[in-house]
Amino acid sequence: MPIYLLGEDPELFPPPEKADRGGLLAVGGDLSPERLLSAYSQGIFPWYSRGQPILWHSPDPRFVLTPDKLHVGRSLRKTLKAGVYDIRWDTAFADVITACAHTPRPGQDGTWITDEMLEAYLTLHELGFAHSVEAWAGGELKGGFYGVSLGAAFFGESMFAHAPDASKVAFTTAVERFQSWGFHFIDCQVETEHLARFGAAHWPRKRFLQALGRALQEPTRRGRWTLTPGAAPG
Repeated sequence: MPIYLLGEDPELFPPPEKADRGGLLAVGGDLSPERLLSAYSQGIFPWYSRGQPILWHSPDPRFVLTPDKLHVGRSLRKTLKAGVYDIRWDTAFADVITACAHTPRPGQDGTWITDEMLEAYLTLHELGFAHSVEAWAGGELKGGFYGVSLGAAFFGESMFAHAPDASKVAFTTAVERFQSWGFHFIDCQVETEHLARFGAAHWPRKRFLQALGRALQEPTRRGRWTLTPGAAPG
């Protein structure tokens, strides 16, 4: 299976169906906002390690969570009710992505969130497309996650926790809000045991791309988000 070399046009990607068995589709290009948003709108995302060229992926199957399928265990539900964490949205995006980059992960040597990736998503955040959900306690950031929003789809990128259940509380709170906003799904990209417990499931690429097409027909909630009931982003 050939791997495609991207050219200068930021909107031009090969069809996702051309990806190899591991999901690798293309190499090269850049991480400009135009190219990143074009990639996400086509079901493609960048994922590579320091020292590698930019690698673009569209795995089959895709790991996806619909808000109505969210499963919250009994222990986590108790933590939510106890109000252990103060959940905030888009107040510390740079801190969240930096923490995600520096948090050690089992089975991983180093991070795929390179300096280049970090700067690219900071730019997307400044443009109102990338968002963070944060769990705070005692005035300190204890956990959270970030991702990209287009239409009625949220593309999750990475999460971290420096205290028990911090990222889980942030994620659960966000998914429940996504449901109230009418979001169609959260793209989890590839399977993890953590997200499987929340109810995420494998979708064939064809199903995912069809669902993405429908989600992109909805307006994008662009700008700073808030978890204040009834408040609109922007």
